[in-house]
Amino acid sequence: MTRRVGTDTSKFPGAAELGAIGTLERIAALGLDGAFFRSAFELSPTLDAGELSAVADAAADLDLYLEVGVAKVNPFATPEAPQIRAFGDGDYLLGMERIIRAVTAAGISELWTATANYQFRIRGIYACDRFRTDVDWADQLAATAKVLDRLAPALRETGAHLNIETHEEISSFEVVRLVEGAGPDAFGITFDTANVLVRGEDPVAAARRVAPYTRSTHVRDVALHRTEDGIGRFLAPVGSGVIDWDALLGELDRGGARTDLSIEGVIGMNAEMPLFVNDPRWWAAHPDLTREEFAVVESLTDDYEQRAVSGDVPSLAELRGPVDPDQALAFITDSAAALRAALAAREPAIAG
Repeated sequence: MTRRVGTDTSKFPGAAELGAIGTLERIAALGLDGAFFRSAFELSPTLDAGELSAVADAAADLDLYLEVGVAKVNPFATPEAPQIRAFGDGDYLLGMERIIRAVTAAGISELWTATANYQFRIRGIYACDRFRTDVDWADQLAATAKVLDRLAPALRETGAHLNIETHEEISSFEVVRLVEGAGPDAFGITFDTANVLVRGEDPVAAARRVAPYTRSTHVRDVALHRTEDGIGRFLAPVGSGVIDWDALLGELDRGGARTDLSIEGVIGMNAEMPLFVNDPRWWAAHPDLTREEFAVVESLTDDYEQRAVSGDVPSLAELRGPVDPDQALAFITDSAAALRAALAAREPAIAG
């Protein structure tokens, strides 16, 4: 397939002030090909059918693809989204079903979801819901699988796919198992190229695992640097980090991934997330991760640190510095240019 290059709007500078249609117009003016709204309520606060259709029509008139998020599907995370429960008159599942029906009625069928949250205001391993002590991660996954089963009828009826993100708390192995268990006719994967590194995974190997089920993306590069916590993962514009984009895109092609490429930018910071690799709790929480695959991450870290010493890429102190709105916009536009160059370079190989 011809992969179009768009952007996630949750970190698009000025999106809140521009509104949905204004954001689409700005995205088109920048020469991008589509928009990935994290919440359907960004299109219409009440999910009014006319307002949703107006946004969908605007995207079509601008020749932009349009993808929209629903809500989190891990019931242990849902208390942090009271708006969804309120939309279902107190029933969270009903709220999700109503969102699915509202956006698919407007012609939007690729829908985002994720399993948990990351608490940036908390320092340490418990910032990530994977390491909660009140409920084991295995129990969270089992409960999530039940929610997926209950949502499946509405998805099949409407012809939509609910695409589970390789979010920072979940491994690509686990996302694949959730999709295979719930049914790829109703569920898919949102492949976040940067988050898999938080779980110690080689992004190229992760792309190989998720490609058969990938229907949407969050695309960004990664800087890796050793820190007092272990290894720090930072976000970087495509082409300036550690990811081998030709290899990653090749895995998506070979695996039959049906997806456009939506850049997820940065707001205010480069989103440091630690890999607590010196903590035995971290390793115990990753039963699928092999030492061989993690060795790739260590090698990528070594390479990045050497480039930082040479001044070719930002240092640890620079990575931890603030990101202003101009830099946030440049993150998106620079990533789009690099992605398009990588796609263009692959065209002869694909044709051959």
